[in-house]
Amino acid sequence: MSKLQPPSLSLLDKYRGMDFEALYTATVTVSGGETAHGRASGLARSDDGELQVHLRLPAELGGPGGGSNPEQLFAAGYAACFHGALSLLAARSGLTIHGAEVNASVTFGRDPVDGLYALTARVNIYLPGVKKAIAEELVRNAERLCPYAKMARQGIDCVIALTQ
Repeated sequence: MSKLQPPSLSLLDKYRGMDFEALYTATVTVSGGETAHGRASGLARSDDGELQVHLRLPAELGGPGGGSNPEQLFAAGYAACFHGALSLLAARSGLTIHGAEVNASVTFGRDPVDGLYALTARVNIYLPGVKKAIAEELVRNAERLCPYAKMARQGIDCVIALTQ
């Protein structure tokens, strides 16, 4: 087994194309499970078999808990992506950010605009041993680099299609 390595700093190179250039696509399928409701009892499986997660409605929403939920999975992705952006930028600057942590909280709640549902997110970054001005610059730049942060600010191109 090879030793894990961080990604190449070439990921920071700017793209100059006219159209979106896909680099990787993750595909996950959710089935309904025992209650025939993906959020309450679903199983999320990636097409490569690396992810298999039992979904459960959290107790705060009237469920039994005992499994992950979409908000946790989204928060994990957001935190991991932001941490990766920080790490790349720090490495390019010759900084060491050992002990860095990114905590993402995703909240599911009622939307006052349409009366239905919405998500909010909060991301807290801990950079021990990094001077405040440098840490602030890293966070600002990571916010521009991280696609999750960009999606939270600008939205996401999304196509929803029925396939039968």
